[in-house]
Amino acid sequence: MSLFSSLYNLVMQWARHRYATYWLALVSFTESSCFLIPPDVMLAPMTLAKPDKAWFYAALTTISSVLGGLLGYFIGVFAFQIIEPWLYSLGYIETYHLAEQWFMQWGFWAILLAGFTPIPYKIFTIASGVAGMALLPFVIGSTIGRGARFFLVAGLMRWGGQALESQLRKWIDLIGWMMVVLVVIGYFILF
Repeated sequence: MSLFSSLYNLVMQWARHRYATYWLALVSFTESSCFLIPPDVMLAPMTLAKPDKAWFYAALTTISSVLGGLLGYFIGVFAFQIIEPWLYSLGYIETYHLAEQWFMQWGFWAILLAGFTPIPYKIFTIASGVAGMALLPFVIGSTIGRGARFFLVAGLMRWGGQALESQLRKWIDLIGWMMVVLVVIGYFILF
């Protein structure tokens, strides 16, 4: 079934759109405080489509993500009671409590790690505000963690270039279905 190759072709088309950089900035900003889709899904194909702009895209994604992280931080400081039911309804409350524990133990290192890994960064931005983490270490940790992640993604896509795009196009359906199977298995193992 060629579901994923059709989606891949569509995403590559969007990646070349004249407003793609604005959408990348918006997704990067909102993902750090409330949106569910990580910016990597736009950053990778945009870098594949225009490898010469890889470092610009990575920097834009990092800056937008850190600014969005500041929004999450201030949500945690000033409006946690409003979004707490949302954390419950989306099943993020356990992750939030884990983030709280990490902040008590590791502070700066928790936000740096959360910025780099696929752990929902938005949960950590909000938890850092609730925990009263100092703003400067929050910004520095977020910048290092998010920057490392997005520059790594952009660098790999730039390095792979046209050859990687051709290989992805060839294998995308198999990779897509394997990811679906892994997510389902992971769900049953964790829950």
